[in-house]
Amino acid sequence: MSQLQRPIHPYWILLASILLPGSGYVLLGLAQRGLIMQLFMVALGWITWHLTTPQQSLIGRLAGGLFIYSVSIMDTYKLARLRWVAHQQKLSAG
Repeated sequence: MSQLQRPIHPYWILLASILLPGSGYVLLGLAQRGLIMQLFMVALGWITWHLTTPQQSLIGRLAGGLFIYSVSIMDTYKLARLRWVAHQQKLSAG
């Protein structure tokens, strides 16, 4: 019987996603998804930058990109957590 490979702990995936956008997906083996999220971050950040006025705050001007950034953080943590729980259930089932 083969050994089950232990997935990376969800908190490490969360930390990686916060520090470097897209890296959580790479750690999960979903590099293409991470690249797509990075492209959307840049594209929406660029769009909101050009649709707002200079009087807006930096966060307001980059709101589109920051929104995708926050969604990607939540998504990578959710995926990592689901893998972690599935792995724990397989271990307990024997």
